[in-house]
Amino acid sequence: MRLDNYSTGNYNPGASFWKQLLWYFIGSPLVENHWLPVSNLKVLILRSFGAKIGKGLRIKPGVRVKFPWRLIVGDYVWIGEDAWIDNIANVVIESHSCISQGVYLCTGNHDWNHPGFELIPAPIYIQESSWIAAKSVIGPGVTVGRGAVLTLGGVTGRSLEAMTVYAGNPAAPIKRRKLDLKQFDFPQNLEKPVI
Repeated sequence: MRLDNYSTGNYNPGASFWKQLLWYFIGSPLVENHWLPVSNLKVLILRSFGAKIGKGLRIKPGVRVKFPWRLIVGDYVWIGEDAWIDNIANVVIESHSCISQGVYLCTGNHDWNHPGFELIPAPIYIQESSWIAAKSVIGPGVTVGRGAVLTLGGVTGRSLEAMTVYAGNPAAPIKRRKLDLKQFDFPQNLEKPVI
């Protein structure tokens, strides 16, 4: 490959140059700031840059979001310290999901067969009541099924089945999760949103 011939293909960041500049120099530093521990203010900033966020989001210090206009978050989601949402494509995190400390959500890859190392963006979709444990990594195009768990330091580049606990690198199923979601007031047949 020749990196001097790097190509983003037909990729578009989804916002004007000025919006990106304002995000990088004002919005992002405020959201990531360790001295500003107030979730509500960070939610307000993310929303003002185009993020779609439900109620009750808990966002800890050090959280990095590449493009808030490509972030959709449901109700009562927790995002832990130093999580990195590297969302050149959409990231959807449904309600009651936990993204723990140091998690990396990566929505971009490269075509190693392309002479210009072309960029390949793909969305990440995390369904409700899922838990992505500390220091885990999720790759582009992954869907995490409803109620799935990716344990401490797990790495996945493939989708995870609902109500299943995964561990390791690459993540492999280790057991079924025993959580009765019927006791909660969740819709039973969710449709994946268009992203």
